[in-house]
Amino acid sequence: MAASDNIPASMTLTQRANAAIRQVPVWLVYVLGAAHGAWLFYLGATGGLGAEPINELERRYGEVAIQLILLGLAVTPLRQYFGLNLMPLRRSIGVLAFFFVLAHFLVWAVLDVQTAARVWDDIVKRPYVTIGMAGFVLLIPLGVTSNNLSVRKLGPVLWRRLHKLVYPAAVLGAVHYLWLAKGFQIEPLVYLAITLVLLATRLPWSDRSRRA
Repeated sequence: MAASDNIPASMTLTQRANAAIRQVPVWLVYVLGAAHGAWLFYLGATGGLGAEPINELERRYGEVAIQLILLGLAVTPLRQYFGLNLMPLRRSIGVLAFFFVLAHFLVWAVLDVQTAARVWDDIVKRPYVTIGMAGFVLLIPLGVTSNNLSVRKLGPVLWRRLHKLVYPAAVLGAVHYLWLAKGFQIEPLVYLAITLVLLATRLPWSDRSRRA
């Protein structure tokens, strides 16, 4: 029986979407994310990413990471303004975002730069690398504590405060991507604009406007 067979026809479109989301197993999200990461790595290893596979793989991982971070940030406004509830999948989205950020960093550090001395030199001397590394460092405690044990140990209030580090990390990631772009490109600007809009929905005036 398909998942859609369990959803009453009388539901609205949003209710049907929420019911379908609730039926998606979390493990499937992780499997699909890991499979996509592995597929990109396979393409890079077999010549499927063009003449500069390391640079392209690094870019692809970074883009997926930004997209997942933005999707995670969109969960709350989508629920508040449109009634679409992605909350059951938010933690898995966040974990996958951290996984792709880590993969992006490892491809750059291990396959591209290759030595610890050069990695440190780039972090210190290249501002766009400094910004990207700062965003990555902010995401590390989020990735480490994205589990039920950490919620119990820290408490829900402190855990939520800690995970607000994703806000500056998202801005740093978007600026990092914009700074990396060669010449005038629309895509990095769009990512930065979406980031700022999603963060603006969390401002106090935005919450009052929504309630009104």
